[in-house]
Amino acid sequence: MTQQRTLVKICGLSSPETLRATIAAGADMAGFVFFERSPRHIDLETARTLGLMAQDRVSKVALTVDASDAELDEIVDALAPDMLQLHGKESPERVAAVKARFGLPVIKAIGVATPEDVARAGAFRDVADVLLFDAKPAPDAAVPGGAGVSFDWNLLRNIGAANWMLSGGLDAENVAGALRVTKAPAVDVSSGVERERGVKDPARIADFIKAVRAL
Repeated sequence: MTQQRTLVKICGLSSPETLRATIAAGADMAGFVFFERSPRHIDLETARTLGLMAQDRVSKVALTVDASDAELDEIVDALAPDMLQLHGKESPERVAAVKARFGLPVIKAIGVATPEDVARAGAFRDVADVLLFDAKPAPDAAVPGGAGVSFDWNLLRNIGAANWMLSGGLDAENVAGALRVTKAPAVDVSSGVERERGVKDPARIADFIKAVRAL
């Protein structure tokens, strides 16, 4: 993730229609959620179908939340992902263990609300391939992301990490401003391209990617 072009990840895809729209619009990564409490969760059968559709057309990312090795085994078998995204409370040791077990690049999500949260990401820089900075969920939140909430992007000025992604409350209207502030090499969007919670909108996917590419 060191090239100049901003990479785009559309996360929480769950249907052939929205996956086709994501590929057609020129996304770099397609994210699939494996977390039953999420409205974007897909089962293993759906993962197999979408994984075959995406093969060699877009990078596939499997998002999990504190998943066990057995759960990850099933997900990797079904989707054949190019990357794993750990979006729970995984420790640096757990991230390293997942990388060693599966031999896949790992994205580690970091919830951000304060400068201390950004500093905490330093513990993962030697084990995660990519850091994903997302808005920190409320303590009673049912899911750890995809809530359409942003955070103070100024916290990410000069973070000193080469491979990282910006997430949290992004949409076609604000992504240009977010990129001007953060200079993020990659962006991740989920709720910002939905017509209702958990349901992606092909037109909004296209508009989001167009807004990024216009910079």
